[in-house]
Amino acid sequence: QVQLVESGGGLVQAGGSLSVSCAAAGSTFSTYVMAWFRQAPGKEREIVTAISWSGQNTYYADSVKGRFTISRDNAKNTVYLQMKSLKPEDTAVYYCAARSDGPLYRGRAMYNYWGQGTQVTVSS
Repeated sequence: QVQLVESGGGLVQAGGSLSVSCAAAGSTFSTYVMAWFRQAPGKEREIVTAISWSGQNTYYADSVKGRFTISRDNAKNTVYLQMKSLKPEDTAVYYCAARSDGPLYRGRAMYNYWGQGTQVTVSS
């Protein structure tokens, strides 16, 4: 079992940068596929990016490709999301998610563990 706690987030102007982190409690973090999802008001939760256990494989949604970067530090049980060139449409609650094995799934149902979410607001 993995417990996930997000931190970071906040308010930023359009064009700015922001980073969020997700700390995991659990001895097998290094074997987990990790992902970031986001959910804007009135919209479905959507995948933003995912990273394999080794960090060698990543997936990015088209909407964030080239602007967001996912990374992980298995020694610190932490996954990071760096966001640049932020747009108002990036405003959402960002959730960290994990699953114990498999490829970089894109569906929210494929992830077993979730953090509580952190708000990211981009002002125009």
